[in-house]
Amino acid sequence: MATPGSRQPVVCQRGGSIPRPLRSAEARSRFIEGSIVKIFMENFLTYDICEVRPGPNLNMIVGANGTGKSSIVCAICLGLAGKPSFIGRADKVALFVKQGCLKAVVEIELFKPPENIVITREIHVVNNSSAWFINKKPTTLKTVEEQIAALNIQVDNLCQFLPQNLCRDKAIALEKMRQRVERYKQDVERYHERKRHLDSIEMLERKRPWVEYENVRQRHEEVKQSREHAKEELKNLKEKQSPVTKKIQETEEYFESLDKKIRDKAAEIKDTSQKCKQKQDALEMKDKQIEEINQALRMKKYEEMDRKRKIQNTQKVIEDWKNELNTIADCENLQPQIDAVNNELKKLQEERTNIDIDISDLTAQKMNQEREMKRIIDRLGQLNNIMNMKEENLKVRFRDTHSALMWLRQNKDKFKKRVCEPMMLEINMKDNKHAKYVENHISANDMRAFVFESQEDMEAFLVEAILIDKISTMASTKYSKFFFWIKIRDHQKLRVNAVCAPAASCAESLPSRPIEELCRYGFFSYLRELFDAPHPVMSYLCAQYRIHDVPVGTEKTRNMIERVIQETKLRQIYTAEEKYIVKVSAYTNLTLSTNSSLRTAQFLTSSVDTDERRQLENEQQDINNRIKSLDMRLTTLFARQKQLERRDNELRQQKKELFERGNKKRQLESKIGVNLRQLEQDAINLEKESQQANAKIKEINIQKVRLVTELMHLVKNCVSLNILKADLVLQSTAVAAEKNRLESEYKAASVQLRTAEQRFRELDDMKRVLTENCKELLNKARQVCKLSPDQHLPKEFQIAFQALPNTLEEIDACLNEERTRASCFTGLNASVVEDYNKQTEEIQQLTEFLEKKKNELDTYKQNISKVKERWLNPLKSLIEQINEKFSSFFSSMQCVGEVDLHVENEEEYDKYGIRIRVKFHSSTELHELTPFHQSGGEKSVSTMLYLMSLQELNKCPFRVVDEINQGMDPINERRVFEMVVKTACKESTSQYFLITPKVCCRK
Repeated sequence: MATPGSRQPVVCQRGGSIPRPLRSAEARSRFIEGSIVKIFMENFLTYDICEVRPGPNLNMIVGANGTGKSSIVCAICLGLAGKPSFIGRADKVALFVKQGCLKAVVEIELFKPPENIVITREIHVVNNSSAWFINKKPTTLKTVEEQIAALNIQVDNLCQFLPQNLCRDKAIALEKMRQRVERYKQDVERYHERKRHLDSIEMLERKRPWVEYENVRQRHEEVKQSREHAKEELKNLKEKQSPVTKKIQETEEYFESLDKKIRDKAAEIKDTSQKCKQKQDALEMKDKQIEEINQALRMKKYEEMDRKRKIQNTQKVIEDWKNELNTIADCENLQPQIDAVNNELKKLQEERTNIDIDISDLTAQKMNQEREMKRIIDRLGQLNNIMNMKEENLKVRFRDTHSALMWLRQNKDKFKKRVCEPMMLEINMKDNKHAKYVENHISANDMRAFVFESQEDMEAFLVEAILIDKISTMASTKYSKFFFWIKIRDHQKLRVNAVCAPAASCAESLPSRPIEELCRYGFFSYLRELFDAPHPVMSYLCAQYRIHDVPVGTEKTRNMIERVIQETKLRQIYTAEEKYIVKVSAYTNLTLSTNSSLRTAQFLTSSVDTDERRQLENEQQDINNRIKSLDMRLTTLFARQKQLERRDNELRQQKKELFERGNKKRQLESKIGVNLRQLEQDAINLEKESQQANAKIKEINIQKVRLVTELMHLVKNCVSLNILKADLVLQSTAVAAEKNRLESEYKAASVQLRTAEQRFRELDDMKRVLTENCKELLNKARQVCKLSPDQHLPKEFQIAFQALPNTLEEIDACLNEERTRASCFTGLNASVVEDYNKQTEEIQQLTEFLEKKKNELDTYKQNISKVKERWLNPLKSLIEQINEKFSSFFSSMQCVGEVDLHVENEEEYDKYGIRIRVKFHSSTELHELTPFHQSGGEKSVSTMLYLMSLQELNKCPFRVVDEINQGMDPINERRVFEMVVKTACKESTSQYFLITPKVCCRK
């Protein structure tokens, strides 16, 4: 029985009552040998437990699609040693076990007097294996097949067993096999091609250290030869320099003796010259004394004349002062006025001091603010240079977008909400080395797209634009992307991109899992955390590209990528240099992944810290405001300072006038008495002064005569000393020239010697280093080629190395090329070659078999004419019997049908075939049954009647027909059903199983 509560098909019988566990002898007698008495299923496909006891004749299994009708057919086929491939439902028997179970049981009881045969098959999911039992006793598949064959049961015969969906051409499987072999061939070729690249890489890697060793060895020999040459050259230079050194020492000794004599003469000349100068100075001093005496006498004369003139002028001035003094009244008391002016001046001075202090403080503050402003302007200039570089890049690559940007900046007041500039200008990388991930994830069209925050602003923007191509609109997320022409004021049409951010912000969307859970796979961040962008741009990128849920990994991620894909179920992955996209097939449920190398970043390599720039602009505005405030305060203070200065000058002038008024009378009285007495006392005796001057001049002239005589004697002595010194100087000059020449030669030789010594030391050090390098490289080369320290390079390696490049640059280039080519052949292993070799061996065996059969065919052809008569006549008779049955069935339906032998060429026996011609309407002619001419129902009716015609001639215990009435109209369905019933209910006919999703109702 079936599991309670589940929908199950209904099993109906014709020619017998509803089955019961026990059958009467009459019922048993109606079964023929090999008929199915019972079908039992446990954990099979849709059934938990189900038992079916069919009747001896027609058994209809009726039920809706998916209720398990075909499961009973599968149980019959598999329970009677049928292959899963024949059913066409699965290729492994384990797939017929109900999901979640490890074992299924199918039991078929076949009628055979005196005791029925019970065949049991246990299907195990583990190892896809089956266990067979006959009458509850273990047995083998071969024994079961022999028992079934003895009962004339053929589940692989379509005339007896017609499962659903098996009217397929067997050639499809053969063609797939050939395609598989061809695919294996391509994989093998790719495997061998990859192996050739890997062998080439291995040989290049083996030769590379030998080339390095040979290069260093040659360099070592060159350095060794250069060192020997430098050593010889150093020895020659030392030998040449020895006599020059001795000659220089002799010349220096002679030069020093001459120099000592010259210094002695110079000392004598200097001493004599000093004495001459002293005499000359004494003579000049005497002349000055005479001139001073004369000058003093002249001054006395001038003073006396001036004194007499001043006496006259002073008498006139004194007369005027006396007149003015008589007119001046007694001075009033001016002290209170002076005290008041002094007090006001004191207050003014205190206020001016305070103002000066304030001005000094404000000036210092202004200077500090100006220095800070200069720093901010410099930093903004640096940031603007970066932005200018980005804008220049935009202008070069997308000139239309740059023109539209200039227009937008001039017309931002037209928009109610924020409009972001192209994303490549708004996005700022936190680290420029991560720019390649963002550029590879965001399309180039979006990188140069304007971002709108509202649809209304988009429409306002489009008032100035002509829409030409709407790329896509996504209503689910309420954002859209447009491709349009912008009509600028000069009416120049520009092609740019624009997008609208989603109405509901997605910028703060959370990833599916924290990044900490992915760190063990080498991931270090999600894409969103790698850059900064305005809120609308970030919201759009999260909605469109899910940047908040796309992780970025390292080379560690690349090394374990298969595990990452399998365990994380991520759809997009970035490693250090590659991008992976993972998809799950909707048909096979297999995980498919594609990878591509990352393109070099082009737009985001220069980034501007927008927060820093915004902060600097705010600071600049604050500093401007503070400077303006300071300027206003300074202006006020300077104005007040000028007022105080004017008032101070006025008070000082007033104070001065008061003092002058008080002192004027006293000054006049003092001047009158003092000046007149002073002039009278200053009278000079000119005659006496002249006599004294002449006496002094006479005495000085006597002294001058004595000094001139002494000077003449000293000059003669100095001339003779200079002549001797000049002779010594000439000798010293000649010796110095010779000395300089020798020293120049020595210096040149010394420089050459030091250069040679330095060169020798460098070459010696280089030789020692190259010797060590040669040893290391030789050991490395031998290790790479797996050679012992005393073993030379084998001849086969030498021959192989001759075909490879001889320079490191060429070898590295070849290595890179071969590695790149080898990396293109992924997913290949040695099993492909084994499978291909196995298939090739099978093909070879089949070829030999066919060759053998061809030889046999030649023999058969000689006897075929003899056999043809014995074969063809019975065949024609059999087809005639089939035609008679077929025509009879069609006649009962008021239709016409014929079956005949179709022969195009009598010698081509493989092309002999059965031709079925049918006519369903009286107004038409007989037409051959094809996939194209008749309707689906007519083809189903013709197929069923043809099978029934065959069944009349083929005796078997039972027959199974699964959903043959699909596509038939009700009339034909009823006609065919009645014929099946009529045929199945005849005496001694086979047991019939008819599976249908619907019950045929009488019209």
